[in-house]
Amino acid sequence: MAWDEWEQIKAAQAAGRKSPHMRLNHVPADDGGGGSGDLVVYQDDLGAVGHEANLLYDDVKSQADIAAAGAGTGSTGSTMQAAAALKSHGFQTGGALQTTVEMWTSQVKAVLQACAHISDHLNYTKKRHAEDDAEIGAVLHGRDGSAVSVSQLNEYFT
Repeated sequence: MAWDEWEQIKAAQAAGRKSPHMRLNHVPADDGGGGSGDLVVYQDDLGAVGHEANLLYDDVKSQADIAAAGAGTGSTGSTMQAAAALKSHGFQTGGALQTTVEMWTSQVKAVLQACAHISDHLNYTKKRHAEDDAEIGAVLHGRDGSAVSVSQLNEYFT
């Protein structure tokens, strides 16, 4: 559906009726959405997403490790023990089960890395943007000494 909208906008622009632009997850200004065009990211939003990524990391780590499930004091989980037992009795299912556990474990590790990366990156982004805002705020001031907004800066470039 979004692709159709984009194609219609391009066709209208080619006909000279409308300038092309793309709207993603747009909320009209009268519905509480921002109409200024400034990109705004709130520190709380970044923190909330990073926190959710951290919670997902903890949940996946604690619940998705089938390779070690049922291991008790041993290092091999019950699923891998079953795979080894099946293989030792000549069942091809044992090898397939072992491959499945290895692939699952690989995918779980990839998800864990992604969650950790998201959480870490958002924490870094939050810190870095706060530093950038402080630095820009220290440099840019209006005539009355107040901070210059992004929308005011945009006027210089149009």
